[in-house]
Amino acid sequence: MNLDGLILREAKTADYPSLVALEQKVIDAERPYNESLKEKDAYYYDIEKLISDPDSRLVVGEVSGDIVATGYVQVRPSKPALGHDNHGYLGFMYVAEQYRGLGLNKVILQDLVSWGQQRQVTDFYLDVYVENNSAVRAYEKFGFRGSLLEMKLKLES
Repeated sequence: MNLDGLILREAKTADYPSLVALEQKVIDAERPYNESLKEKDAYYYDIEKLISDPDSRLVVGEVSGDIVATGYVQVRPSKPALGHDNHGYLGFMYVAEQYRGLGLNKVILQDLVSWGQQRQVTDFYLDVYVENNSAVRAYEKFGFRGSLLEMKLKLES
């Protein structure tokens, strides 16, 4: 399989049902890394806002009319202690299983980072589960490096 016929475009309101379904695939894929994720009614993203917000770019990769990949960047204010006023936060990075390993994630990342750069953003962040080795490797290939490790303590109730 290859990326012939791939269309990378901004998400539209009409994509909402497909994007909600893909969000559930992201959550299902991340359940092994976080036992605290709800079994029902779990969601990560305000998809409607990501589509309409001028400080966000939500893109989809489409093949033969089917959305097979997603990703967004959102310009956010940075912590006052940092040397940059704002940063790009990346999320909803998803590639359908049959399209993995073809470089689609890199194509989406390049588009999102380029969009951020056009808005004078020079620092980009994303969250990835430490145990998700394939995702960590993909982001490292693109140039990301570990920065902050979130730690968690779960007490028995």
